[in-house]
Amino acid sequence: MENIKDKIESLRKEIESHNYKYYVLDNPSISDFEYDDLMRQLKKLEEENPEYKSATSPTVRVGGAVLKEFLSVNHSVPMLSLQDVFSFEELRDFDKRVGGVVDEVSYVVELKIDGLSVSLLYENGQFIQGATRGDGLKGENVTENLKTIKSIPLEIQDKNLLEVRGEVYIPKKDFEILNSKREEAGEPLFANPRNAAAGSLRQLDSKITAERRLNVFIFNIQRYGGEEFISHEDGLNYLNELGFKVSPNRKVCGSIEEVIDAINGIAEIRQDIPFEIDGVVIKVDNIKSREVLGDTAKFPRWAAAYKFPAEKKKTKVIDIEVKVGRTGAITPTAILEPVLVSGSTISRAVLHNEDYIKEKDIKIGDTVIVQKAGEIIPEVVEVVFEDRDGSEREFKMPTSCPECGEEAVRLQGEAAIKCINISCPAQLKRNIIHFASRDAMNIEGMGPRVIDLLMDNELLDDAADIYYLDPEKLLSLPRMGKKSVEKLLDSIEKTKTNHISKLIFALGIRFIGSKAAKTLASHFKSIDNLERATYEQLLEVEEIGSKMAESIIDFFKDEQNKKVLKKLEDAGVSFKIEEKDDLGDSKVKSFEGKVFVLTGTLEKYSRNEAAEIIESLGGKVSSSVSKKTSYLLAGNEAGSKLKKAQDLGVKVLSEDEFEVLINE
Repeated sequence: MENIKDKIESLRKEIESHNYKYYVLDNPSISDFEYDDLMRQLKKLEEENPEYKSATSPTVRVGGAVLKEFLSVNHSVPMLSLQDVFSFEELRDFDKRVGGVVDEVSYVVELKIDGLSVSLLYENGQFIQGATRGDGLKGENVTENLKTIKSIPLEIQDKNLLEVRGEVYIPKKDFEILNSKREEAGEPLFANPRNAAAGSLRQLDSKITAERRLNVFIFNIQRYGGEEFISHEDGLNYLNELGFKVSPNRKVCGSIEEVIDAINGIAEIRQDIPFEIDGVVIKVDNIKSREVLGDTAKFPRWAAAYKFPAEKKKTKVIDIEVKVGRTGAITPTAILEPVLVSGSTISRAVLHNEDYIKEKDIKIGDTVIVQKAGEIIPEVVEVVFEDRDGSEREFKMPTSCPECGEEAVRLQGEAAIKCINISCPAQLKRNIIHFASRDAMNIEGMGPRVIDLLMDNELLDDAADIYYLDPEKLLSLPRMGKKSVEKLLDSIEKTKTNHISKLIFALGIRFIGSKAAKTLASHFKSIDNLERATYEQLLEVEEIGSKMAESIIDFFKDEQNKKVLKKLEDAGVSFKIEEKDDLGDSKVKSFEGKVFVLTGTLEKYSRNEAAEIIESLGGKVSSSVSKKTSYLLAGNEAGSKLKKAQDLGVKVLSEDEFEVLINE
């Protein structure tokens, strides 16, 4: 066993070394494939040997903790904001104020990274807590999310108490990739990298944060239990030695004129910096001088932030086009005369929605002022009204979908106009993937690649076509052998008897998640009853609000959706709850008040299937073991949850014992 422990420790050190090279030094020494292989080895060993798991293991960086809410954190050292200056004259005034209190001043000039400020706390060499700035005195505990950022060391070679402050950000390249994926999925775009970083860090599910490729630069020591540093620069150099990614491109300057020269130098290379900055921070370097200068209620007197002005350019709106996203949102985009802004040529700018166009009074042919929001996304700032000559044309949002011709609707309280036709070509692939997914109809073997193959060969025009697939045509497709075709068709056939809650969720009705689908199924008992329900009847259902009710009515009103439902019913897909499946039958009470946790690999059920059985019998399923847990259902390769359940005296069930329990 000692050899396994040594192997785990060796892998952890090797992986963290590669994390440091890649995320801090920006100098990777192995390929992504080799890195992933090391992570797979470590995960496997930790799962097989849960007694060697560690809070500082690289595996915690993939996320997994899901919180109900963030707890608040009182900052031991207030996280003050900086006083902004917008001209070199104001900067010289700042220097005069500093010089009037302390002699022989030198400054450190740093990039002002446009992100979200956080504090990181280390005790006995381990990262134990991370928090957002909040109001400066109190922030939110986002420790689990910060652990997913690979440039944050989870362990350092200094046992003294250490609290540092840094800026979490998303590099420009990763921001563009993130927004591209959101656009493909029909999700709203982040306005700028700062909003993206803030939104990602405040996810209650740390797995989502882990996918967002956040990074961090550390720019200050808040408190330290070791020997005090003479200067800010000395402190940053020490943090760098400990493995932190510290404030880059900084320069120590002996006078305010040197500071101004440094700022001009940064302005020249600003577009080439791989992350977003919105200015330059100027700090007094000597720590004793900082203490003498002190703070106001809002700002330290020893620092200032010089803000760059946003570059704005004139251009003309040639046309306004609309595009249908994957969720049906119809988004207008301005087609511009190409213009160079902040180092790149822009020819398009998203106009978001009808309200945005009306608010700014944008017309086709208008001369407009454009800039890059957050230096990334082109946006129309304002119309140059004095340049209008009467030839401008008003733009009107379409009343029908430009892709399928079906009616486009605007739900009450929403800005976006949407196509709600589930067979719309712009939405079709996403809808079919959702329909076949595990939490929906759960068609095994029908993942995105198979759906791509079927759509490319014109075998699917809507989700209902899944139940009309021709075996001969399937066999003629590449990578579709006899066994795989038989397995796929068997899986499709099995889903015809699914509980109707799965079908309601699979239909992709806006705002209707799996929980709401179960509630609706339990209340209305059939798809026909749900289709006939009035707005008032829907509002009578627990947890169904006005937006959900409107969305359901709009969905069933659409003629194309009606055709898809008719095809599903004709194919034999269950449209009503059978008495033996009724969520309100006599069995429901048998698990009432019982809390189950699932772990390991189950052989007879998927985890979702087991969870559905438990919930249908009145029980609850939790993700973590606690004193409130009634049963732990343990499959093969059960990990740390099993050990914790045993320690707490929680009843552990095998699959056979689980079956006995549900059949009693």
